[in-house]
Amino acid sequence: MDITINTTFLPHDDPEESLAFYRDVLGFEVRGDVGQGAMRWITVGPAGQPDTNILLAPPAVAPGITDDERRTITEMMAKGTYGWILLATKNLDALFEQLQAHDVDVVQEPTDQPYGVRDCAFRDPAGNEIRVKQVN
Repeated sequence: MDITINTTFLPHDDPEESLAFYRDVLGFEVRGDVGQGAMRWITVGPAGQPDTNILLAPPAVAPGITDDERRTITEMMAKGTYGWILLATKNLDALFEQLQAHDVDVVQEPTDQPYGVRDCAFRDPAGNEIRVKQVN
């Protein structure tokens, strides 16, 4: 069986802020941008990896989501507990310096974890946690 991960989802609450963050801070390519206003679906991904995408989408707009569920999603986004993603880089310290130059919301500076991973964490403009681990 040949299965790959093509696209994952992260919510946004301000498409312009999210677009600027993923494009200008992380250096991702913009692959798609549909909709308008707060109802925009923006697809971004790392340069040179056309089959790896992140869909930045408005949260809680699917039919069938109740007002209570919408409220819960909004509360979880505000706390930074709704969306997250794990990325990887060959130079974690250089990436972290770049992030600090853009004044990102740092959750954890580069740390050697007891389980053998060196990583850091920060939040995007919507509050999603982005963890980045060092790879060789």
